Amino acid sequence: TPHGSAMSDWLLNLPLLWMAVVVFAATYLLTASIYWVVTRLAVDDRARAFKALSPGLLSPLGILFALLVGFIAVEVWGNYDKAKAAVATEASALRAVVVLAGTFPEEQKTHVHALVDRHIEEAVNEVWPAMAHHRATLSNVPTALIETLYYTLSLEPAHASQRIAQTEMVEAIRTALDARRHRIVVSESTVGRVKWAGILLIVHFTLVAIAIVHSDNRLTCAIALTLFASGIALSLLLIAAYSRPFTGEISVRPDLLKQVITSGQPSSNP
Repeated sequence: TPHGSAMSDWLLNLPLLWMAVVVFAATYLLTASIYWVVTRLAVDDRARAFKALSPGLLSPLGILFALLVGFIAVEVWGNYDKAKAAVATEASALRAVVVLAGTFPEEQKTHVHALVDRHIEEAVNEVWPAMAHHRATLSNVPTALIETLYYTLSLEPAHASQRIAQTEMVEAIRTALDARRHRIVVSESTVGRVKWAGILLIVHFTLVAIAIVHSDNRLTCAIALTLFASGIALSLLLIAAYSRPFTGEISVRPDLLKQVITSGQPSSNP
């Protein structure tokens, strides 16, 4: 729903410190409520039934939680690495275009540089905010980069070195276009609601099981729940912080692209 999307955007765009505060506070609140309910229920026959529950149940539940978090974390960090690689590839390809344009006369070189600069400024000021909010799509055509390709193809090389440079420039522009498409596709990646639901359910089950197994000793119960809740909160924080490669404080920035700009830094939106 739009409301759920707005809530996730709000959380994922928080500074890391405040995101940690929210995640840890929510986890401890859940843990405290489970502790309160289970200790209130642990009386008479229910107390004996709770005590009869085997502590061996905690081990498979913990393993299930670890496996689920591990699988999701591998996917999340893999997407983050793919996003970084795509940006680095695009920046390297654009840098190659800028350098190779130097083999052509000043007017043509300047025009190529201006087109590359325009593409980067659009990426920094328009596309990056759109990717951060999952609004960037492949239907948005990179007009400046397409113009660079067409202009490069229209150049008439005067000698062999310019012919080689033209071929290399066309290949580099195609690489940049492909890398741009890849970063937009990766920007759509996120941890789906079903996966979040799976993590939260196994968290509930494990916390309830810990509380029941230790219900005869409230101090032991509180210590065990607090320790496990801290591990849960840290795991959830790491997944949330990296869940969208271009969102939040820990995100892939356009710094490498900015370094390619030939005419100063791009203007930033207010």
